[in-house]
Amino acid sequence: MEGVDPSTLTWASLALSLIAFYLLMAAERNTEGAIYIVGGVVIVLIAGILDGLDGALARHQGTDGPYGDFLDHTIDRIVDVGILVAIGMNAEFVSNQSSGYIAGLLTLFGSYMGTQAQSVGLGRIYGGFSRADRMVLTLVALIVTSWQAYGGISGISFDSSNWILDWVLLGNSELNGMTFALAISAWGGVYTFIVRFIKTRNGLIE
Repeated sequence: MEGVDPSTLTWASLALSLIAFYLLMAAERNTEGAIYIVGGVVIVLIAGILDGLDGALARHQGTDGPYGDFLDHTIDRIVDVGILVAIGMNAEFVSNQSSGYIAGLLTLFGSYMGTQAQSVGLGRIYGGFSRADRMVLTLVALIVTSWQAYGGISGISFDSSNWILDWVLLGNSELNGMTFALAISAWGGVYTFIVRFIKTRNGLIE
């Protein structure tokens, strides 16, 4: 891949992700919807491979630097939030459209705390519910959703009067693959924020 600008791979991963977002948003509870979801998962995986190759290519070419790192992390955050917002906009599986925005926001909180530690003189803080953990669980949940779409299978419905489940599912009335992905990403983001905040605090006051 000599002569290929590593940033091209980064931008290509974003372009592919946008296609995946549309497929996940538009999928219905039928055979075509199942194909859309599987297609979205495959495209996200390909985009992830490109995202991993850009850094390796830059190091191989000796062109890695601050801009490449900045661009890579920026695109990662766009993809992290975009996939959750796209899932939240799927009215077939998600009853509370705002749950995608909530999940995206809470996911950003966890990511922010890692970079904030770096900005105050510590190394980048990791720990908690990692991006890899979230992505793997999200893709597995989407595969489950594709099976539900193919068979026209409904998820587990809950009475909205149960405020605990209402909170856990971010206001969604049905537990299915998509609402699970949103819930696990949202609460994983909260957990990650707390873990990284404590690590940062301890690192600064020691």
